[in-house]
Amino acid sequence: MKHIILGTAGHVDHGKTSLIKALTGIDCDRLKEEKERGITIELGFAHFTLPRGQKIGVVDVPGHERLVRTMVAGATGIDILVLVIAADEGVMPQTREHLDICSLLGINRGLVALTKIDLVDDDWLEMVKSDVSDFLQGSVLDGAPLIPVSAATGQGLTEFVAALDQIASRVEEGHDCGVMRLPVDRVFTMKGFGTVVTGTLISGTVRPGDSVEILPSGLAAKIRGLQVYNQPAVQAQLGQRAALNIQGIEKEKINRGDVVAQPGYLKAARRLDIYLTHLPLKRQRLKHRALVRFHTGTSEIMARVHLFDREELAPGDSCYAQLFLSQPAACMARDRFVIRSYSPVTTIGGGIIIDPAARKLKRRLSSVINNLEVLKDGGNEERLLVLINRAGNDGVRIKELTAKTGLNQKALRPLVEAILIRKQAIVIQPEDTLLVSAAAFLGMQGKILANLLDYHSRFPLQPGISKEELRNSVGVSVSIRLFNLALQALEKQRRIAIDQRTVKSAAHTVDLDRDSEDTKQEILQIYLRCGLTPPETSDVLAGFAERREMAKKIFPLLVKDGLLVRIKENYYLHRNALEDLQNRYAKLLREKGQAAPADFKELTGLSRKYVIPLMEYFDLIKFTIRTGDNRILKSTK
Repeated sequence: MKHIILGTAGHVDHGKTSLIKALTGIDCDRLKEEKERGITIELGFAHFTLPRGQKIGVVDVPGHERLVRTMVAGATGIDILVLVIAADEGVMPQTREHLDICSLLGINRGLVALTKIDLVDDDWLEMVKSDVSDFLQGSVLDGAPLIPVSAATGQGLTEFVAALDQIASRVEEGHDCGVMRLPVDRVFTMKGFGTVVTGTLISGTVRPGDSVEILPSGLAAKIRGLQVYNQPAVQAQLGQRAALNIQGIEKEKINRGDVVAQPGYLKAARRLDIYLTHLPLKRQRLKHRALVRFHTGTSEIMARVHLFDREELAPGDSCYAQLFLSQPAACMARDRFVIRSYSPVTTIGGGIIIDPAARKLKRRLSSVINNLEVLKDGGNEERLLVLINRAGNDGVRIKELTAKTGLNQKALRPLVEAILIRKQAIVIQPEDTLLVSAAAFLGMQGKILANLLDYHSRFPLQPGISKEELRNSVGVSVSIRLFNLALQALEKQRRIAIDQRTVKSAAHTVDLDRDSEDTKQEILQIYLRCGLTPPETSDVLAGFAERREMAKKIFPLLVKDGLLVRIKENYYLHRNALEDLQNRYAKLLREKGQAAPADFKELTGLSRKYVIPLMEYFDLIKFTIRTGDNRILKSTK
């Protein structure tokens, strides 16, 4: 059976709570202050069953102008609206504002309860009915049933329930993205149970034992138990009012406006792309960078509105914009929102969220507006491609795409597979399906090639650039996997060459001019002449005076070509000298079976300054194996 939430709306003291009590037998005013003042201050909850057997959850909202933020929180998840208008007063300011809010939140199904008819005569009642009908023209309740009722006498309640039953029978099951989400509207502690939160489940299902996260804080928790309509339950699902017993988190760490969610899907963010409508009857235009109160789910957050294509938005107009929030919000694409002015506080507009975790975008760019239009009205594959392209080098995970599209995983996966088959994107992280667009992947390859060419032009005598330096040059924030995949693709295309340490363009060669070649030979002669006891590298380079920079550039070439061998920092040997020593060392080890440092010293005639580094070098290249202070040939072990 589908699950339906009924919500009240209307001006203060127009009889919303009395009507609900007459229908359900439940008094939604549970607070002492509410009893004393005779008005609803906090959200109230009830439930009852319609004649056809449909169970209805009820959210009763306060009507006072200072409590509209609470009313907006209560309107989340409403399927059927009951607009309550007192017959003795008619349409009042909060009647209009509440109806505007419900319209902005996409609540377009309901009826009107004309209450307190026991306080007026028939002529007055007919006049008020006519005024209310005129007021509703062009609204979401235009043509909706208008039922005169009295909670005090019971008059009209049967007709009201019959009309409500008809409307409920036409309510379709809401779209479910499959990700469990419950915006918190109440938090309290129950003795023996601990922290309890309540709200309307707006997607997914939840069961005792499920792991959840509290957003935007990101706190992890488990569901210890749950109730649906004040009864213990094994599951709560889309459209049901539920109370969740949260295990492991204190009451003070959860607030109204937080979202209890299935882990890994939602991302709390401070920047949202939106499609915004300014209410038609407002007098003032909404200016770019206006400070507003942003309401979505059960939260209220201060925000700045950045209009993309204009400096101000006229009443009745709509446009694309970004909201910069003062604190993070956890939303999904297609969520509805309301904005209210900072001061004086009044509802001024609302709309739908297009991207719940957006990047900063430049204003007045046609490409930006075109992408936003696709995200709002395009087909599912079109929307996915825009989102993958907008993610750039960071990529986007398939779980994140649920929040950014509102589509469930079952619907998403074949769409993603089609995009991959067409090679419009690649997977760079299979374990969580991290996608990068083909454009970003090709762009990374292009940047690598450009940076290589730039390096070769600046250092023509260097054989290549280290992988680490090359990655830093394309951006330290770039994923290592994306960088490595781009390198592999370029190597496969034979556009670059990679060895263990360096990367170079495939076309790059080191060509020495006459002076450079002469310098190269002079360096080699120094090391050949000095045998096993050459000067330190810094001293060799210092000996070239005005050619020092040239010699410094040539030195790495000699090492790469294997003409010089690095023993340790500042200690290099000519290849010939090292090969001769290695042969003599091997003969010694074969004859004696092992060699101590004293044996090596006797073999070479060198001081300890050279003996220890050389013996450690032969250990490092796996020519010898150290056993205590002695060495043996690796091949003899």
